[in-house]
Amino acid sequence: MARTSSNSPSSWLADAKSAWQDVKQSPSLHSVFGLIVLLIGMLGFIASASTLATWTADYSAMELGFAQVISQRDVVIHNLLGSIGAAVGMVVTVRGFGVASLLLWSVVMAFGLRWGLGLPIRTLRFARRSMLRALLITSGLALIPWNAGDAVVGDYGRVISAWSTHLVGGLGAGLSWLTLAAVHVVWVFQLRPQALGERLAAANPTAFAPIPQPQALSDDELVADEAPVVVDLMEPIATPPWDESPSDDLEPEHAPASAPWDEADDELLEPVLLPTEPSGVAMEVETPPVLDESSAFSAAASVAPEVASAGPYDPRRDLSRYQFPTLQLLNDYGQSVAKVDQEELEANKERIVDTLRNYKIEIAKIKATVGPTVTLYEIVPEAGIRISKIKSLEDDIALSLSALGIRIIAPIPGKGTIGIEVPNRNPQMVSMRSVLASEKFQKSDMDLPLALGKTISNEVFVVDLAKMPHLLMAGATGQGKSVGLNAILASILYKKHPAEVKFVLVDPKKVELTLFNTIERHFLAKLPGTDEAIITDTTKVIHTLNSLCIEMDQRYELLKSAFVRNLKEYNTKFTARKLNPEEGHRYLPYIVLVIDEFADLIMTAGKEVETPIARLAQLARAIGIHLIVATQRPSVNVITGIIKANFPARIAFKVSAKIDSRTILDAGGAEQLIGKGDMLISSGNDLIRLQCAFLDTPEVEQICEFIGGQQGYPEAYQLPEYESEEGSLGGGGNYSADERDSMFEEAARIVVIHQQGSASLLQRKLKLGYNRAGRLIDQLEDAGIIGPFEGSKARQVLIQDEMQLNERLKNI
Repeated sequence: MARTSSNSPSSWLADAKSAWQDVKQSPSLHSVFGLIVLLIGMLGFIASASTLATWTADYSAMELGFAQVISQRDVVIHNLLGSIGAAVGMVVTVRGFGVASLLLWSVVMAFGLRWGLGLPIRTLRFARRSMLRALLITSGLALIPWNAGDAVVGDYGRVISAWSTHLVGGLGAGLSWLTLAAVHVVWVFQLRPQALGERLAAANPTAFAPIPQPQALSDDELVADEAPVVVDLMEPIATPPWDESPSDDLEPEHAPASAPWDEADDELLEPVLLPTEPSGVAMEVETPPVLDESSAFSAAASVAPEVASAGPYDPRRDLSRYQFPTLQLLNDYGQSVAKVDQEELEANKERIVDTLRNYKIEIAKIKATVGPTVTLYEIVPEAGIRISKIKSLEDDIALSLSALGIRIIAPIPGKGTIGIEVPNRNPQMVSMRSVLASEKFQKSDMDLPLALGKTISNEVFVVDLAKMPHLLMAGATGQGKSVGLNAILASILYKKHPAEVKFVLVDPKKVELTLFNTIERHFLAKLPGTDEAIITDTTKVIHTLNSLCIEMDQRYELLKSAFVRNLKEYNTKFTARKLNPEEGHRYLPYIVLVIDEFADLIMTAGKEVETPIARLAQLARAIGIHLIVATQRPSVNVITGIIKANFPARIAFKVSAKIDSRTILDAGGAEQLIGKGDMLISSGNDLIRLQCAFLDTPEVEQICEFIGGQQGYPEAYQLPEYESEEGSLGGGGNYSADERDSMFEEAARIVVIHQQGSASLLQRKLKLGYNRAGRLIDQLEDAGIIGPFEGSKARQVLIQDEMQLNERLKNI
């Protein structure tokens, strides 16, 4: 009985399992076994491939029997691997799967590559799919009415074809095979057949009646940018223009008045020559057209472009019914075009010319451009006049004009003129509604468009935050910083889907950004376990900034493994399904960090806040994390050199002193602004004066309520977990066997196999949070498996192979 038991199949199987375990425990035996399997797979592949070409010549010889073929040397075999190759090819290819047998030998080689060379091949999944594909190929070839030969089709395919044809007929067998093949392709390649239906519905809307999606503003509904008001001072004239061209007078309906222009006046006024007897210089006036914005405020025109359904993966799919905010949520302040007061323009021109003539500076030409709040007078002095002489007369010109905030630009970059900016008596309000309805914003294809306001020439100013890439804002209290932040956030909300951008809002004052709590489940990001998405506590600010640094490092690891250089290339590759989500890849939204009172954080936290912000500003551009930092105190101890060096784009509202202007802009001029949204924006060498768009608090509340009332994600976007050095990630310590994590041994094997000791590796492979991965790293260090912390480098792995690791685990 004992002998029978030892020879039973169950006993033989147990012996085989035991032998396999011995092989796995020995790395050398494991590699040798893998190389042998690889050799078998290669020989089998060659034998089957050769059989496809030589089976007819070898068939008669193989009918004699394998034993006779081996014993009789005069038998001619044409297979590349001789008689053994012919026999194997006859069994596996001719009597088996036909040409599909090459897939099966590929599976054998895959196992050999994994066991022998340690390549990270998912052999079991590859084996399952290859077997299914082999059955589909051999049965499909058998269903085709052709004479391909036994070696190409294989006996298995002929048997499957015969039975299926007998059961459901030839047509049913063919349709069944096509259905199985389509299911296999959809399942393996994770295709979305619904996309075909959506395209058909889009191509024939009357037949399919698709679900309505938000449409973009049409061309005739867009509000075009307003033309600048230009006043050109021409050469001296001999006779008054009034005698030559009495029809050039302003018509009564075109005369300036205290109220905004009539909405019916929608044509550009003809140039008008005004009497200039005191200075002998004529002035040509061009006024902007009065635009009727009502056509742009229809319900259909107030939604953002429709959700894209093209492409294998759609990041907007989870919130496919999301509706973008409408323009009706914003206040319509009426047609508030800049009022061109001819008397004011003429008086200012005369005073400028007289003041310069008092200092023997003659003017060859003057041109004035009327903006929303400021008129720019461009002068061209006579030959031989030094520019520095005009620049030194800034205070004298301000005194003669009796105006607040005179600013001289000598010379204007890119022009051969000198600019004198003079505030208007009746400044125009630039509404956020008119800016967002403009054609420039609606048709922009920027990644993160910001509609900030209008320039001196009445043009809507739109920039891309993704290219700035960070923005620093400063200005005295009450000069428009909070309104500017609201305008920036509203610009992104009107253009981007919740899947594409997330905000991290820091508000030490606790009142400025609280309205955005409503859109927490749509656009906000926060730390796990926190209640409020708007961060007000200094300690949570420090944790959030360090968490963003962790997010940055994780994203760079993903970009590294995807072989791309920036977030846009990575998301393009991911949406094309060229990256495997099972390997940790995911769609990465832009993250915009907004800090509204940076000076308070520096006073309370100092370096703990400055260090992570500087690190994010230096490195986070490529992976889609952008910073917007605002402060009312632009001093050197708040805006340090490290901060300024990494914030090339800066906005300055009115400040109290020139030194503050130089701190924020590296140039003067911000102290001469007139306030109430008047600002200077610097990007590179350009310094542009803008009137910031006005967005009132009730408008922000309506936008947030509109977004928050829609279906959102289950929770806010979760940032990586972070604990301070006093937390559980502070140090290794001595861990007993009971204190070790349940995944300690698995983590140790992953670290040894990859020879890389990092928490991000354990996060990806074991699908853990940062805290648990960090504790595992500490325990591995305590066990002597990896080395100590070495700054930005990955920890050194002290164990070379799994056999050494097994001995180490036994000892501890």
